[in-house]
Amino acid sequence: MISTRDTYAARGSRPLWAGALLAVAAMALPVMPAGAAQTGFPERPITLVVGFPPGGGGDLYGRLIATAMSKTLKQTVIVENKPGAGGNIAASLVAKAPADGYTMLLAMSGNMAVSPALKPQTLPYRVPEDFAPIGLILEAPHGLFVEPKSKFGSAESVLAAAKQSELTFASTGTGGAAHIGMERIKELGGLKLLHIPYKGSGPAITDLIGGQVDMFFATASPLMPQVRQGSLKLLGVSGEKRSPSLPDVPTFKELGVDMALTQWYGLAAPAGTPQEVLQVLSHHLSLALKDPAVRETIRKDAAMERDLPLEQFGEYLVRDIAQYRTVATPQLLKQIGL
Repeated sequence: MISTRDTYAARGSRPLWAGALLAVAAMALPVMPAGAAQTGFPERPITLVVGFPPGGGGDLYGRLIATAMSKTLKQTVIVENKPGAGGNIAASLVAKAPADGYTMLLAMSGNMAVSPALKPQTLPYRVPEDFAPIGLILEAPHGLFVEPKSKFGSAESVLAAAKQSELTFASTGTGGAAHIGMERIKELGGLKLLHIPYKGSGPAITDLIGGQVDMFFATASPLMPQVRQGSLKLLGVSGEKRSPSLPDVPTFKELGVDMALTQWYGLAAPAGTPQEVLQVLSHHLSLALKDPAVRETIRKDAAMERDLPLEQFGEYLVRDIAQYRTVATPQLLKQIGL
């Protein structure tokens, strides 16, 4: 467990005549939510529960936001890793935590949209009922990857070939967000695709390069270093529009397959957390997303920050669950063992 700690200078005294100047200067400062001064929140460290092991998956984004929020909250935000079950263990722990604002969840597509849409009866928590939305952090597109010497030089060529004969695609697990996204592409595009699940990106990429599978569909951001190194080729991405960092890579929507589902991350608290506390947390998340260093880190690997606070994030979450439910055909549910 890694903590992010900052030391801040003590407040000094100031003469009374400085009040007028301070009042003018305060007009240039960010406006704090109304409940912040009244609650005194936070008075102790806050825990951010992340459903990935250190260094894996969205752990990078969890630590990035924890560090940035610690600076403006003037209080430590501790990252606590609780990996397992695709992030569902972390979500279950936060759903049962005290609703006081001192425990947050790194919410994501898998544990807050895919699982509730496809297998709600198997979860020890309910979405959205057991959570209070704080805010969306970012969206990262899913990408269609091939090995560098693949006969497929474009997403168009893949789509055309998969309409004529069956191709294979790898994912990092049955029922994950990327798997469901590719199944949606298959359905909308009228494609012949066979899913080959793997336990993680490593073995999937090994078999992709070895020619055992035709393509790999996964969240793009973690694989961008390999694309830049030339060990993988990215042909197309999900999302509503092209990523600014990938101007030459088309979206599936552009290619006539309207699959805009993305991998997203946000913050949520246990249901019942006081509104004034949620406002404080959401405010400081917004400040973090305005930090140029935070934006640079998010954008360098094809993701994009999305500042949707409180109820707006809650509405986004409900819409995303609904989208995944449209993909949950009886055939797909049977395929993933439900």
